[in-house]
Amino acid sequence: MSMDSQRKLNDMIVCDHVSKTFYTKDTETRVIDELNITAKENEFLVLFGPGQCGKTTVLNVMSGLEPASSGTVTVGGNVVTKPGPDRGFVYQTTALFPWYTVMKNVEYGPRARGMSKKERREKAKYYIDLVGLSGFEDAYPNQLSGGMQQRVGIARAYCNEPAVLFMDEPFGHLDAQTRYLMQEEIIRIWEKEKRTVVFVTNNIEESVYLADRVIVLTNCPTRVKQEFVIDLPRPRNYTDEKFLRLRSEIQSVVDKTL
Repeated sequence: MSMDSQRKLNDMIVCDHVSKTFYTKDTETRVIDELNITAKENEFLVLFGPGQCGKTTVLNVMSGLEPASSGTVTVGGNVVTKPGPDRGFVYQTTALFPWYTVMKNVEYGPRARGMSKKERREKAKYYIDLVGLSGFEDAYPNQLSGGMQQRVGIARAYCNEPAVLFMDEPFGHLDAQTRYLMQEEIIRIWEKEKRTVVFVTNNIEESVYLADRVIVLTNCPTRVKQEFVIDLPRPRNYTDEKFLRLRSEIQSVVDKTL
């Protein structure tokens, strides 16, 4: 097998000259402009950019929640035209069903696909345990803290066993201490249950802490400004000299973008 063939096999997500324009009666707004992004199989890719630059729209187009105006997105070699079970989503707000227990929230996807009760319960229990919520299976979302609710959202996404997991600033609304804890937890879960993760954030430290690779996006209409390979060993240290140097390099690119 040639090197090019091997490389293509390892490409899980490919955005090829993707653009997105929103139209109203009197205006048109171009949010994404000729975006080219590739994510490798099992890579933890972070999309970093200024507020309101179009990061969420990029995720929505990648996942099939929004159609591209031009260009194509492929996941696992298949062109994306709509949402699918091979793509999971963790939102900034947890979007849990408040009338369902933790167990019922997590097993929702497998149940919708017709999986037997015994099998889906075993699967949901595994992911509930994985995210550290053993013993909370019968709790309702309003009985949980923000961090615990986000763990339920992560377990629910993983329980569908998607090839790709999209995360849209999932820790943005958490307090600083809980955010640091959840960053550690998401890496622990990802290392245990590898998936291709595309994670959106506007926090530089979070980018460097989590990513295999950081793609810096421009202001709207967004395109790729620069990418950084984060070759630091895990677990990472926020005060490490190399960590701080990478943070500074990314910050300088962002300053030029704004």
